[in-house]
Amino acid sequence: MLLIEKPGIPNSPATERLVLPFELRQKSRLRTRLESGEEAALFLQRGAILRGGDRLVASDGRVVEVVAADERLLLVTASSSRELARAAYHLGNRHIPVEVESESLKLEYDHVLETMLRGLGVEVAEARGPFEPEAGAYGGGHRHGNDDDEPAGFAERLAIKRALS
Repeated sequence: MLLIEKPGIPNSPATERLVLPFELRQKSRLRTRLESGEEAALFLQRGAILRGGDRLVASDGRVVEVVAADERLLLVTASSSRELARAAYHLGNRHIPVEVESESLKLEYDHVLETMLRGLGVEVAEARGPFEPEAGAYGGGHRHGNDDDEPAGFAERLAIKRALS
């Protein structure tokens, strides 16, 4: 199994591709498969969120390009910027990841949110495509306390590596 632990140099030539939906690009520990079918294990810094186009370096030196998979999405538009801002406010109040574009919002498909948004008077359509939501006001991913510390991080990685060998 290919072990992937390090970020790579942006735009460096990749020899492999890892296609993942947003839900899995948020995980720092993940057993997955490359586009080629080869099994891989991700052991990244906690809180890291992978974006389409990111590069990772595998234990054998190969460069892996992260590709944002096509997903089922909701595309939200409105007849005024106030209505769109109001929809964004209600989604943010529920901590829903949102991709903000100049005249629309994108979010992962959810029939309950679709009903709520329609109730707010905005237009909602289903769409397919890669999903790259905002990283948040302070960048990076969702964090609590001292996630950077990882006091057992080395022991955890060593145990997982041994289990996968």
